[in-house]
Amino acid sequence: MQFRDYYGVLGVAPEASAEELKRARRKLARKYHPDLSKEPDAGERMKEINEAYDVLSDAQKRAAYDRLRRGGYRAGEDFEPPPGWDEGFEFSGAEFDGASGEFSDFFETLFGGLGGGAAAGAQRRRRGGGRGEDHHARIAIDLEDAFNGARRRVTLQVPEWDGAGRVRVREHAVDVAIPKGIRPGQTLRLRGQGQAGDDAAAGDLYLEVQIRLHRLFRLDHQDLFIDLPVTPWEAALGAAVRVPTPAGPVEMQIPANAGNGRVLRLRGRGLPGAPPGDLLVTLRVVLPDASAPKARELYETMARELAFDPRRDLERTT
Repeated sequence: MQFRDYYGVLGVAPEASAEELKRARRKLARKYHPDLSKEPDAGERMKEINEAYDVLSDAQKRAAYDRLRRGGYRAGEDFEPPPGWDEGFEFSGAEFDGASGEFSDFFETLFGGLGGGAAAGAQRRRRGGGRGEDHHARIAIDLEDAFNGARRRVTLQVPEWDGAGRVRVREHAVDVAIPKGIRPGQTLRLRGQGQAGDDAAAGDLYLEVQIRLHRLFRLDHQDLFIDLPVTPWEAALGAAVRVPTPAGPVEMQIPANAGNGRVLRLRGRGLPGAPPGDLLVTLRVVLPDASAPKARELYETMARELAFDPRRDLERTT
C-alpha cells in the first residue's frame, strides 16, 4: 500500500479552507469528469479527486489525516499506518459505506472502520425525535488497568469546522470505568456522552480499547508472555525462581535440563476472565561474562573436562 497526498491530489495548501477545497474540486471535476473529459485516465483521476475531497472536507477525517501526515510520509512511498495513529480522535457514528472499488486501500485502511466495529455499529441507529448522533473513539490503556480494572479520565480530540472554514480541535474529557479483564478491541459504551440532541437525549460515546505495549509482558487475547533470563546452572540443574506477574512476583520451578527457549506455563496468571488467561514464560539462558577471571577459569575447566559437543549432529549423514 502506498501513501496518498490528498492535498497534492487537489492541488491545495495544507491550510486550505473548506471553500478553497470546494473550488479546487469543481475545477478538477471540469477537467476529469468521465462525462466531460477526453483524458485517457479521467475515470481513475476522478476517483482520486473524490477520495481526497471526501477526507479533507470532513473535519474529523482531515484532523486525523493531518496528524498522520506530520510523520513525514511522501506520496507513493510504501506505507503502513503506525499503531495508535488515530488514538484519541472522536469520530461521528456514521460508518463508512462507500461502494467497493470507489476508494483506495489507503482510504479503507485508515477510515473504513469508522463506526467502532460491528458490535457497536449494530447498536448505533439513527433515531428520530432529534436524538444526538453517536460518536466513537479509540483509546489506549496500560496493561495494569486492564488487569486490575480502573477509573480514568480520558481527554478526546473533537475536530470541528470554525467560522472561517478551517478545522479546529475541541477537547472532550470523559470519566471511564475500565472493567477488569478487558481485552484489545473491546468497546465501552458511555451513555449520553455523544453528540447533543435537538431538544432530545444526547447520543452515546463508544470507546474502542487498545492496550499499550508493556516493557515486560506481551498480550495475546487473554494470555500474557514474558521472557525470563536464567543462569546456565538454573537451566541445567533446575531451580525455584521468582517470576514477575501483573499481580506481583510468584515462584516457579524450572525443571532440570531446561533448554534455552523452553516455555513454561503459569495457569491463571494472565488477564482475568472466565476462565482467566495464562502466563507463558520463555526461558532465556544468559551466560556470565568470560572476561571476569573466575568465570574464565570455570569456562576453561568445563572445556577440558566435559565431553560436550553441541554440533555433533550436524555431521550426521542419516
